[in-house]
Amino acid sequence: MTVLSNFKLVVGKKHLTVSPVVHRRNKLVAKLHEQIELCEAKKAGNTYAPKHLKTYTNKQTGERMTVEAVKRVKEWFWISDSGKINLAIKYGAKTLTLNKKTKANCIELTNGDELISTLKALKTEVLNGVLDEAIEEVSTATREGFGK
Repeated sequence: MTVLSNFKLVVGKKHLTVSPVVHRRNKLVAKLHEQIELCEAKKAGNTYAPKHLKTYTNKQTGERMTVEAVKRVKEWFWISDSGKINLAIKYGAKTLTLNKKTKANCIELTNGDELISTLKALKTEVLNGVLDEAIEEVSTATREGFGK
């Protein structure tokens, strides 16, 4: 009796590509996660400085080198004139339209705790596909900009 006989064996095939809709959702969820981390660090009085690997060529030796650099994360929120916090959801450099009728592109919040809970709620909503139409609209507009 081998160990393999204890398992259920099936024929499986790994998909090499992900559908564009799921890929866009995952990109936005990753950025929302960065915003949540940024807000929680600000609340705790710390700085949020994620690292990423940067590759460059040394001009003297011609050698390719990889170093760890701090990634800059821009805040999606600001304090308005009325003292409320405005949160804009961005996909790339563009802001998503959250309501097509009113052309609203920001969420108005009262404090930092509400900001963090809203970002967490938005993260689950994006995974459920609620903002797919807005993401598609911005993505199409960006693609058309390259066609000119």
